[in-house]
Amino acid sequence: MRLAAHSYRTLAAIRGPLIFVDQVFAARIGEQVSILAPDGRRFSGEVLKIDRQQVLLQVYGETAGLSLDQTCITFEDSVKRVPVSLDCLGRIYSGSFEPIDDRPEVVAEHWPAVSGAPMNPLARHYPRELIETGLSAIDGLNTLVKGQKLPIFSCAGLPAGQLVARILQHARAPGGGPFVVVFAALGLTHNEYEFFRATLADLETQFVAIINLANEAAVERLLAPRCALTVAEYLAFVHGYDVLVVVADMLNYCDALREVATAREELPGRRGYPGYLYSDLASLYERAGRLRDRPGSVTMLPLLTMPDDDITHPVPDLTGYITEGQLVLSRELHQRGIFPPIDVLPSLSRLMQHGIGTGRTRADHRQLADRLYRTYAKGRELRRLAAVVGQEGLLEEDRRLLRLAERIEQEYIHQGSDRRSITATLDLIGKLLQVSRESTG
Repeated sequence: MRLAAHSYRTLAAIRGPLIFVDQVFAARIGEQVSILAPDGRRFSGEVLKIDRQQVLLQVYGETAGLSLDQTCITFEDSVKRVPVSLDCLGRIYSGSFEPIDDRPEVVAEHWPAVSGAPMNPLARHYPRELIETGLSAIDGLNTLVKGQKLPIFSCAGLPAGQLVARILQHARAPGGGPFVVVFAALGLTHNEYEFFRATLADLETQFVAIINLANEAAVERLLAPRCALTVAEYLAFVHGYDVLVVVADMLNYCDALREVATAREELPGRRGYPGYLYSDLASLYERAGRLRDRPGSVTMLPLLTMPDDDITHPVPDLTGYITEGQLVLSRELHQRGIFPPIDVLPSLSRLMQHGIGTGRTRADHRQLADRLYRTYAKGRELRRLAAVVGQEGLLEEDRRLLRLAERIEQEYIHQGSDRRSITATLDLIGKLLQVSRESTG
């Protein structure tokens, strides 16, 4: 029975967060719907699939209490949009961009679509200038550059959440320009949620947080990073902020994408993920960047957990094709009490050369980083050799390199909760390299 323009009570079935509606005309994929429950509650939803006159909807919330004949579905003839303004700063939202910090909704200046708009390649400006994360393993050897997308590859059981919290606390844009962190958390447990709420409460940096919990609808897990990037684009390209977008955990996003694809009865690809996983991830990652003749930048730092520590898994594999490098966490370093456990040898920032300063600063940083990397790599290689022949079988010079590699891990990579500026990081590299020269001199 049709009630009014685009409103229906022709529900055919309700299966978990999915609703099947019959006799629907002129619906479209991605269209937003409003759901009025018999008890007066209102939900939002999205069109997932259209099969002739039957439409499959994904509900942003619980479907308990809905009935087939008393629930009203209204098709809004629009895509998902979010209200943005500078009043969003300091706010915490749900995955569907509803305030969850017990404060009123903001007065919107714009209502951009969460799908965003493709960035014209000719309008892109090359990423330059670093963003300080406060972590020497990143700033000194794998520098994050404004406009870059640099993923963090983690493994189950590693302190990835604590690493994300440190980046949220310590990230800065050198030079004192306007800077903001946009944090999208996907599929959090209750304990993780409380941990990040406490972290956000103590932040000195301006932030916008979008939190999706593990017991919430899968489609909200797909919306959350898009909402985060929409807010980031607004702050960067309308108000000139340098925005760092931190997303954790992209594996939860991809699992939600697989769940929705299964609900749509699509043919699965590798490991059950949909065949369009690459293009879907690219539609997120490629929203990072800078625009010519316009201040502001969007830099993306997504965290993803590699199932079974497998870097060839489809999610990290495809992510590596799209992004400009990777930061790899090490189980061995974590077991030895080193934090952050970033393994600098397989890690890489392809844009580092363009973000480490100009003139003398660039030359100094590049030279120091290369020498430290080379020294540490030799020490790691000797460590494997010593495990076979013992340290007594090594030359004295090799034993000195072995001890120096240990110092690099304990004094440079390991820094606990401390923050180091890029100047302090380079000074520490110089100090360690001076020790190396003295020990071999």
